[in-house]
Amino acid sequence: MTSSLMPAARCQHLLDLLAQVPDPRKKRGRRHALAGLLAVGIAAVIAGSRSFAAIGQWAGDAGPGVLAALGADRGPAEESTYRRAFALVSADVLDRVLGAWLWTRAVRAGGRLVIAIDGKTVRGAKSKSGKAPHLVAALAHGVGVVLGQVAVDEKSNEIPAVRELLKAFADLAGAILTIDAMHTQHDTANAILARQADYVMTVKANMPTLYRQLKQLPWTGVPSFSSVSTDHGRRARRTIKAVLAPAWIEFEGAAQVAQLRRTVTKNGKKTVEVVYLITSVRDADPPVLAAWVRSHWEIENRLHWVRDVTYLEDKSLIRTGNAPRVMASLRSLAISLLRLDGHDNIAAANRRHLRDPQRTLTLLQAAGTRLCRVPA
Repeated sequence: MTSSLMPAARCQHLLDLLAQVPDPRKKRGRRHALAGLLAVGIAAVIAGSRSFAAIGQWAGDAGPGVLAALGADRGPAEESTYRRAFALVSADVLDRVLGAWLWTRAVRAGGRLVIAIDGKTVRGAKSKSGKAPHLVAALAHGVGVVLGQVAVDEKSNEIPAVRELLKAFADLAGAILTIDAMHTQHDTANAILARQADYVMTVKANMPTLYRQLKQLPWTGVPSFSSVSTDHGRRARRTIKAVLAPAWIEFEGAAQVAQLRRTVTKNGKKTVEVVYLITSVRDADPPVLAAWVRSHWEIENRLHWVRDVTYLEDKSLIRTGNAPRVMASLRSLAISLLRLDGHDNIAAANRRHLRDPQRTLTLLQAAGTRLCRVPA
């Protein structure tokens, strides 16, 4: 594709969405549109950029046709322009826009959308006071698309942040949320059920009464289902047993409870872990429950790990204003778009797109054409 006119027309959907993010900069002296800066930032991160200097270099090498298609009609901006704009832009609004953009692409497992929720600290962005942004994200099982993200208030923790994240979704009816033991809370269960969604929660010692009740159930006589996996020299057997939740277990919406035993053998050493599950899903059989619990950790392996190892997020020196969170959002979006495009190895995908800016533009055009109708 050699003409810059066709890309500009087709890529308008992405610019329309990014234009919903208010520009906080003073009008005087403003040369580059915020939507164009964000679009170029997204493209550069897809190509592996980890810093504002790298984004500026990518823009300088992309060529006028690609930049025009991304809304950068006035040519490449300097590194300092991205730094100042991203430090000021509303990360909350940006996350809402990007999350809505990706919502309809989420894969539905078994006819239902299954979403993992977990948090991550952006350690490289630690301030002089020792505080670092902590972000809670939602990831669609199976495809690895980030559906939303919120920041944890400095004076709070992840638990209320999860409830704030739920508010960001327009429609959760019929969805299933998988959540780790930290978030096995009555208020969180109520918030999920109020949105006509279901939960699968892990129960550990942070809920001592519930944990003790589940542990004392007569699991010996319950039929079990087992599966075995091997990877990186490790063999793991997962055995699950599930029963209807007894009426005396006082937990909002509880329909089933389960015992999950993980036996891991590595280098001749065997470890055994037993956890308990509680879910509001009545019609899921034990193998399905086990699969949901195992897939929950995709949010760690396919999102947080990639942001740390491929994008070196925890070593990033971006610390000013909202810029650390904005860059984390762009990394999550880049990973999501590359996953949707069929890439399992994000580092290799970064290198492939770095070699040819037109590939990145084509990726954004295709995504924009399919997703432009999603409201923010």
